[in-house]
Amino acid sequence: MRTRDVHAITSLALPLPHVSRGKVREIFVLGDDLLLIATDRLSAFDIVFDEGIPDKGRVLTGLSDFWLDRLDAAVPHHRISSDVDEIVEAAPVLAPFAAALYGRSMRCVRARPIAIECVVRGYLEGSGWREYRESGTVTGIELPPGLRRGDQFPEPIFTPATKAPEGHDVNIGFPELVDRVGESLAARLRDRSLALYAQGLEHARERGLILADTKFEFGWGPGEDELLLIDEVLTPDSSRFWDAAQWSPGDAQLSFDKQPIRDFLESERSAGRWNGEPPLPALSDEAIEATSERYREAYRRIVGHLLPEGP
Repeated sequence: MRTRDVHAITSLALPLPHVSRGKVREIFVLGDDLLLIATDRLSAFDIVFDEGIPDKGRVLTGLSDFWLDRLDAAVPHHRISSDVDEIVEAAPVLAPFAAALYGRSMRCVRARPIAIECVVRGYLEGSGWREYRESGTVTGIELPPGLRRGDQFPEPIFTPATKAPEGHDVNIGFPELVDRVGESLAARLRDRSLALYAQGLEHARERGLILADTKFEFGWGPGEDELLLIDEVLTPDSSRFWDAAQWSPGDAQLSFDKQPIRDFLESERSAGRWNGEPPLPALSDEAIEATSERYREAYRRIVGHLLPEGP
């Protein structure tokens, strides 16, 4: 591991108009477009840790770039460029920040977001597993009896959710989605999300990974009826990637995400050093390093080479 000599970027003040600050991303105005910056921030229990995870933001942006280039269903999308030289050329005032922007910035079309999380599930995990144990359904969709945690569904299912500005998103059924956005748009969101998942699943399998579930976001572009794929795409923050060789239904799976942080928090709770409520405990160096390595390994497995070093 090489995390200790890599600085985590948890905030970035740029000489551009600031639009919003999410759990991970900072968004700025860049001419008629937007500049999205993926920081190294990490959240749990809807709270952002003080500590960052080195290279996390570059993994998120690098993977989104990879998928936008690879997936037919990703077109049209919001990305204009993630090349730092091109971004600085468009806004020379950013030249002093080029090194910090490297690998984590993306110039994007200013889309009008649709306030729906387009979730696709191919395997039984997370909130779907909790609901299934109680009712045999996932967001109201009936599934075969006897499924175990981590089992693959007969076919992927589309389970949209409301996009909450704070707190947890709320799962909704397809009929409620139709009520919210209309039948035509609901069908477009469903069909495109399922196509994106199918293409991502196929590539993940070729790389020895399982894409258990994921979520997509869409927005309206400047063109008439132009439905753009926006935000991040098939990253460890938006998706569950499992190691296919270690997949074992009925058990928790080896996941390429912030699982080391979850394990750390559970150990703190078990030891009586944390009561499970905010504030969150300070992260150990070991948990930070293990999480950073997990994100970089996800990049390597998916893309086929190591995450490029920074400038």
